[in-house]
Amino acid sequence: MSRILHVVVVNGSPNERSRTMGLADLVTSRLDALLPVELHRVDVYRLGRSFTGATARADVSPEVDNQIRLVEEADVVVAATPVFRASYSGMFKHFFDFVDQYGLVNKPVILVATGGSDRHALVIEHALRPLFGFFQAATAPVGFYAKSGDFDGTVVLDSEVYSRVEVGLNDIVPQLKALSDGEAITKARASTRLT
Repeated sequence: MSRILHVVVVNGSPNERSRTMGLADLVTSRLDALLPVELHRVDVYRLGRSFTGATARADVSPEVDNQIRLVEEADVVVAATPVFRASYSGMFKHFFDFVDQYGLVNKPVILVATGGSDRHALVIEHALRPLFGFFQAATAPVGFYAKSGDFDGTVVLDSEVYSRVEVGLNDIVPQLKALSDGEAITKARASTRLT
């Protein structure tokens, strides 16, 4: 039996209502339809002064440290950011500056970004993928990008975006299912040995 995968979305948007979370919600709702998942979201804009004023992880509050640990202990991370000046948001990067250097090794990471136009679509390849390469994370081969014109407010309207999400997630679901099944089997074997 598969165990539930713990999926943590890191929302790098500075706003409560954002296109970035609209796209991340589309990705996670589709993932939830394909696999048993439990979702948690870290909104960097909510982390407060102990986060924004910190220069080292030791400086953050216990509440912020718990949010960082959620990402390090997740089964899957959805890294979502709007594009600012051709890269990820500063608060998004500041958050990952506190994640342990080995905290994401081999962890599946799904890359999500939004921008004003198609000119920013390569942010996934030129900024996000190298960042998570540093962490030695297992980034999904397909990242998800949508531009302003693909939305009505925060709702994705463009059918091509839906298609990309469907195809991209279907490509990685076998690996995520194996992760879920494999860890469930390992835990079952361990509990059998203990009894």
